[in-house]
Amino acid sequence: MGLSKQRSSSSYNNVPICLTIFVTVACFYLPSVAGKHVYKSKQQGSSSSSCNMYDGSWVYDESYPLYDSSSCPYIRGEFNCKKYGSPNLRYLNYRWQPSNCDLPRFDGKKFLEQMKGKQIMFVGDSLSADHCESLLCLLHASVPNSNAIQSVDDPVTTVLFQDYNVSVSVFHSLFLVDVENKTIGRVLNLDSLKNGENWKKNDVLIFNTWHWWYRSGASQPWDYIEDDKKIMKDMDRMVAFSKALRTWANWIDSDVNTQTTKVFFQGISPSHYNGTDWNEPGVTNCAKETEPISGSSYPGGLPEAAIVVKQVLSKMTKPVHLLDITTLSQLRKDGHPSSYNKYKGMDCTHWCIAGVTDTWNQLLHASLVLD
Repeated sequence: MGLSKQRSSSSYNNVPICLTIFVTVACFYLPSVAGKHVYKSKQQGSSSSSCNMYDGSWVYDESYPLYDSSSCPYIRGEFNCKKYGSPNLRYLNYRWQPSNCDLPRFDGKKFLEQMKGKQIMFVGDSLSADHCESLLCLLHASVPNSNAIQSVDDPVTTVLFQDYNVSVSVFHSLFLVDVENKTIGRVLNLDSLKNGENWKKNDVLIFNTWHWWYRSGASQPWDYIEDDKKIMKDMDRMVAFSKALRTWANWIDSDVNTQTTKVFFQGISPSHYNGTDWNEPGVTNCAKETEPISGSSYPGGLPEAAIVVKQVLSKMTKPVHLLDITTLSQLRKDGHPSSYNKYKGMDCTHWCIAGVTDTWNQLLHASLVLD
């Protein structure tokens, strides 16, 4: 495949190609209910029943992963666990199994054919990049010889699959709302969302924010918060998060034509630094975790941010589909890079590629292609 020479500091490395396998899917999409997708089981011998694709458990499956990460040219060093020597590759062999039906296996060729001529954009922080790069790897594995061009125009990175005229982009935005440079310093404005004109031109939008809301000190990318034209040094971060989400939600409701643009919100992605959350008191990171948590529930329960997201989405007038990946990702304490990444630091927040984010994209694929 052809890739442009244009690259950023976090650019991708070109490596050989691979091929993935497609099997027939077993579920069909029905309208979303309360922010969740509802499917109807079509399994042989079973009666028709609704199925929540986010309720299930992880099962070991030797037909996974869906591609070889060493054959994907789109994985940045932060997420490339296999390249950086992860001794435990068992995390690659788990498949998400909904309780009452099957999650369709990713069919990249069908995805590209049905998305032909469309623009897909992920908007958010590095977890959006994690999500986006997984999708690019899945697509590349399905059409390894397709012509693709990558371009970087900060804050946007785009890959165009020329044979299908499908573009997949990631727009780097930590908070969705704006951080503005003013005379007093950098101001996080909870009421301002200026990039929307660029976002709403796309046919599919997948939004995400949360990872940066509790940053402080040198890693905090703002000096003040502005709320309702009042500037303050700080405020309750969960309150700030909720206000910013409402600004985003109001923009969707007023400015986005959801008849032509399908909108998703990527649920809150969990981290695994506190073993108490999964009944291992004293554990302070994911370094020695080699298996998912069994069953369908997470001992630590839902994070407050996930509850806030659902509350905000429930009050919107336009349809926004929640990719409700929080609980299924909480169960995967084994799926993080830990120290097996380009920078060697302990990372129990992002996800290895291939890995958990492939399942996020299977859920996205089920909604887009089977709708």
